[in-house]
Amino acid sequence: MESIGQHLRRERELRQVSLEEMAQTTRIPLKMLHRIEEDRFDELPGEVFARGFLRSYTRALGIDEQGVIGRYADSCRPPEDVSPAPITAITPPERGRRFGIAIALVILLILFTLALSIVLRPRHRDTHIELSYYSSECTAPASAATRSFSAPSTTARPIASSRC
Repeated sequence: MESIGQHLRRERELRQVSLEEMAQTTRIPLKMLHRIEEDRFDELPGEVFARGFLRSYTRALGIDEQGVIGRYADSCRPPEDVSPAPITAITPPERGRRFGIAIALVILLILFTLALSIVLRPRHRDTHIELSYYSSECTAPASAATRSFSAPSTTARPIASSRC
């Protein structure tokens, strides 16, 4: 009994259709047609694609597609006595990976705290405090503090206080 690929090649050659013409007609890549005719179905993208390629190939040749698809399904069917592989237990993640995540979270928390302290830093620490301001105010005569000018001043004047 001839294989599926040999059967398709023989039918194509009987109809005198080249492989390039078949690739143009079916829109199946030439590499895939070579693999089909050489019975290398395991090198095709997947079983769904293999069935679709076989269906297009048989329609283009005008032969019975159900017979070819049935033969392909019989050849790909696993033997009945083979049991499926047992499902392995899901293993928990490694301890080292959890430890690395914990360290990354601690580092991110430290960086966030540092950034927050820089953003929320009080602004009054940026200006210099003049220590001589208060001492000159206490010794200055009271008349100097109440001087009036003809034009309003744009600078702040010290107010007399009893901090001395």
